[in-house]
Amino acid sequence: MKKNFPISLQNRLALTYALFISLALVALTIIINIFTGIVFTSLVKTNIAGKSAEIVRAIGEQYNPMSRNFDTVTLEAMGMYFVHEGYIVTVEDEGGGLVWDARSCDMRECTMVINDIADRMEGRFGFRGGALRRDQYPVRFSGRTVGTVSIETYGPFFYSETESAFLTSINRLLVIATIILTCASFMISIILSRAIARPVNKSAEAARQIAEAHSGGSSGKPIIRIDDRYQTRELGELARSINSLAAELEEAERKQKQLTSDIAHELRTPLTCLRGGIEAMIDGVYKPDREHLESCLEETIRLAGLVQDLNTLTALEWENITINKTEFDLGSLLRITAEQFKAAAIEKGIEIKLDLMESPVNADYDRLKQVFINLLSNAVKYTDRGSVTVSVKGAADPGAQWEVSIADTGIGIPETDLPHVFERFYRSDKSRNRSTGGAGIGLTIAAAIVHAHGGNIRAESAETGSVFKVALNVT
Repeated sequence: MKKNFPISLQNRLALTYALFISLALVALTIIINIFTGIVFTSLVKTNIAGKSAEIVRAIGEQYNPMSRNFDTVTLEAMGMYFVHEGYIVTVEDEGGGLVWDARSCDMRECTMVINDIADRMEGRFGFRGGALRRDQYPVRFSGRTVGTVSIETYGPFFYSETESAFLTSINRLLVIATIILTCASFMISIILSRAIARPVNKSAEAARQIAEAHSGGSSGKPIIRIDDRYQTRELGELARSINSLAAELEEAERKQKQLTSDIAHELRTPLTCLRGGIEAMIDGVYKPDREHLESCLEETIRLAGLVQDLNTLTALEWENITINKTEFDLGSLLRITAEQFKAAAIEKGIEIKLDLMESPVNADYDRLKQVFINLLSNAVKYTDRGSVTVSVKGAADPGAQWEVSIADTGIGIPETDLPHVFERFYRSDKSRNRSTGGAGIGLTIAAAIVHAHGGNIRAESAETGSVFKVALNVT
């Protein structure tokens, strides 16, 4: 089977950056070259036209009005100079007679100059389709035409030696600059790719450690944190997300260990009591009478209740519980639930006050009753004097919410414990005194049921006692 070796992010970024910058530089060089060629060609054509006008003017200066002839000696010297510049000049007098012709004077030199120009334009600059062109200009003196100058040049334009050397230097400079900038782009791309890939690699390493920790492969080692102080926003967010995930995993692992410890503790007490009672009856220490058997039954019921609560909580947290909604009056449910605790309240010398109103709601009657039983049970349990007040307020408009409030004048909840009261097995009573607390999952179940209804529950600390508020949607 053929193995696949994927390219690393750093190399991919480096190649991408380098390729992009190189292509951009090449394209820029081509554009500059084309633009320079256009501008330079226009300049050359202007220079050729100016040079031709200068030649005509210089030849006109060699006209003698007295003899009505041109100075042929000077014309020959000037003409051969113009030939070396790429201009083949022929001069005729006003009657059309030949005064001087560069070809007749030195045909070999003229041919060599034209060939050099053609080779330069075609070989060095790739110009094709060039040929000699002939332009005629009148020579005037005192307002009348005294002759004609014919100038043959390589057309439609040509570069002189100086111009071609300049243009070649420009092209060479562009090529060198492109090479240097391309090399620089490779270096910059490598630096940039490393800067981007480094936090990504660190995030990948952190994610690997998180996966090992989640699978138990970290052997309890703390998960590393990565630096999240990056100038690039996305990289900073990635690093912060990884750190947040690591923190959440550590917290989840801590809670899992705490859950295991709490479950073991909660199961140990009734099992120890049950075992001790049964062993005492077997050893003959206790008689297997009704009193001792009822004591064992109570521990069995407590154990079964704890297991049932754990099953309920698991179903709620995994969203496997079914919510059977029906139309009923929330005030009536609260009144019926409060009646169940009146006897316990009277026994403790406290009062249960009701401030209820007609409050129709579409929800699961039995599940919400379980919520309010848990809340009222805690309120009565932790209140030794004063009262427990149950109230409901809100509006029956579509989209509105009913807010149920259960306030007591009991021992209250410390501010530091408020954010944690709905966590599994959490109790502000660290001593786990069973005279004041249960298993510590009643509020967790209540919160899960409320959230399953799309509502919310919160705990507040009052001046005396505590307040639990449940918000439920009307429909």
